Amino acid sequence: MIDFYFSPTPNGLKVRLFLEEAELPHRIVPVSLSRGEQFHSDFLKISPNAKIPAIVDYAPADGVAPLPVFESGAILVYLAEKTGRFMPADLRARIDVLQWVFWQVGGLGPMAGQIGHFNVFAPEKVPYAIDRYTRELHRLYGVLDRRLAGREYIAGEYSIADMASYPWIVPHAPHGQDLDDFPDLRRWFETMRERPGTRATYDGVTDVYSRSDRTLTDAERRILFGASAKTMAETTEA
Repeated sequence: MIDFYFSPTPNGLKVRLFLEEAELPHRIVPVSLSRGEQFHSDFLKISPNAKIPAIVDYAPADGVAPLPVFESGAILVYLAEKTGRFMPADLRARIDVLQWVFWQVGGLGPMAGQIGHFNVFAPEKVPYAIDRYTRELHRLYGVLDRRLAGREYIAGEYSIADMASYPWIVPHAPHGQDLDDFPDLRRWFETMRERPGTRATYDGVTDVYSRSDRTLTDAERRILFGASAKTMAETTEA
């Protein structure tokens, strides 16, 4: 059994997508980010960065103690290796998958997250930031579009590379992107959307960047965006 610490953000949905596709037994442990549950001491022992998702595997391959894993990319790699699914064993094919997972973790996710913040959650419009991150995300969409030319999935066969990227493309509209500009990306997106595992993952989920209740209270804003090294240290000590 796996405990899955979850909130329906793109990174949380990446891991949920794997669990649904693999039909891996798990228990969802909801984490309310707006209430600050990510800063609770018990959760910080699992995820010291105070971010979701995180898992605890109670049956790791080494048969020793339960194994906590944080960071969505690391979790996807861990689960792929644990199950032997969605990542090929062949050296070159495996590297192909991993480099696109890291591309998402290091580029697509952070840039999409930044424009999501400035377009949706920032208390005031910052034109330079909006222009900067919209342009960079558009460039990254172009990279993915070119990669998908002649391929059904990012690395050929369906893999954790697709699971990593899809949830960050879902909010393309609030991120200022038009999929009509990227025909191969749109084709892949529509294929991904119709997979049974994707449908199960998104059943009942409202995209955090598209919700109608975008106005945050001052308390929620402090919790979500006000953490510092000092406050993290105080939380850990508590």
